[in-house]
Amino acid sequence: MYVCICNGVTDKAIRAAAADGVSSLAELTMRTGCAGTCGACADFAEQVLHEAVPRNARLFDLPILAAA
Repeated sequence: MYVCICNGVTDKAIRAAAADGVSSLAELTMRTGCAGTCGACADFAEQVLHEAVPRNARLFDLPILAAA
């Protein structure tokens, strides 16, 4: 299912990004463009992302994002 129509990002792409280590909406936007245009999908994209992040994953903040 498409989550971000503006950039053509699907829930499958979000889950794949989570499996690759993406753990925040900001990083998801940088990697896929999801929620980077109009932002209407941001809440749902974040929900899909958080459901897909492995439960035992160690999450680290990206220093550059924290400084922004």
